[in-house]
Amino acid sequence: MPQHAQLTLAELTTRTGLDVLGHLEREVTIPVIDGLQAQGDLIVVPYALLADGISVPPFAERREVPPAGVELLRSAAGGNPHTLVADAGTCWWTAGVRDRDGLALGLIETTAVAYLIHPEHGGTGMAPGSYVVRRQRENDERTSRFGTGHGYRLVAD
Repeated sequence: MPQHAQLTLAELTTRTGLDVLGHLEREVTIPVIDGLQAQGDLIVVPYALLADGISVPPFAERREVPPAGVELLRSAAGGNPHTLVADAGTCWWTAGVRDRDGLALGLIETTAVAYLIHPEHGGTGMAPGSYVVRRQRENDERTSRFGTGHGYRLVAD
């Protein structure tokens, strides 16, 4: 995957061997951005926005993302995976990072464009930089201890 090339979903699936569902338009160009982006039950946040609230424990392992990708999260009930893919030697994943809200899954550091691919949602592209990958949550009155609507639940994809 060339550093600044914009790929179509068809090109990304061909290069990675990962597939998406038939309802997705494969000739769409995947946007590459350096800001917030969501994909189902995940949200990708630029590290600078959360830096004060993120910690990397000593046991957290930083590993290179292989061309085959790294599964970041599998959807509810063992469903479809969110997979991080990048060219060899350009992207690193650190799992086990912590944040104040307990939603962080890990940290992405990439020197070239990296992609998240999901069978139902297609692909999203991240410009070079550092990002925190978190679970998304939503308000849920049923989980509020006080009946005030301040409870939360994780978004289920």
